[in-house]
Amino acid sequence: MSHLDVELKLLKADTIEYWKLVNSQLAKGYDSLVEMDKELALEIISIEKRVNALEIKIDRDCENIFALFNPVAVDLRFVLAVLKINTNLERTGDIAEGIAKFVNNVDATFDKELLKQTRALEMFQSARNMMDRVLEAFEKEDTSLARKIFKEDETLDKINMAANSIIANYIRSNEGKIEQALYLLSIIRKLERVGDQAKNMAEEIVFYVEAKVLKHLSTVDKTKK
Repeated sequence: MSHLDVELKLLKADTIEYWKLVNSQLAKGYDSLVEMDKELALEIISIEKRVNALEIKIDRDCENIFALFNPVAVDLRFVLAVLKINTNLERTGDIAEGIAKFVNNVDATFDKELLKQTRALEMFQSARNMMDRVLEAFEKEDTSLARKIFKEDETLDKINMAANSIIANYIRSNEGKIEQALYLLSIIRKLERVGDQAKNMAEEIVFYVEAKVLKHLSTVDKTKK
């Protein structure tokens, strides 16, 4: 195994470690929302420093590989993909932190009927599943699995689009719970962005494995072999 191969293997291992940490942040975010666990929300916020440190390390490792080894072909595509995935993971970590802050700030438990109507918990689970599956696609270099993410993102988009009218109707009938409703709408918006990050990472996996650029294509075209 060449020195470059060793460095690429280490880079992939670090990226997977980072990915798992971010995914654990989302899992804790879901639990903190369901249980209104403010201590867990604070734990998510405190771990954000570690998330940021890993992002910086991976960025530097990619820069060093470029400078020292001048990778080409699939090796070059891999490092370029990791650089972009690294940014997507950092943004997802920020989203998890933002959701935790909403949970920490809200005064009362979220209305269970509102959670049901908005499908917020279903959306949260879908977002988590997308992040788990796109990580699996990265680990296995499985582009078929990566392509499934594009279709799954449409579910999050539909829930997000429907949320405005549901929240508006709820506020009209529950004037004392306006703040809570707006916090939930913000959480839904953030979850929609988790789907976007997962979709972006799936595109990068297809790019480095198959040398295909999927940006700006329709979902139908992205899912084609």
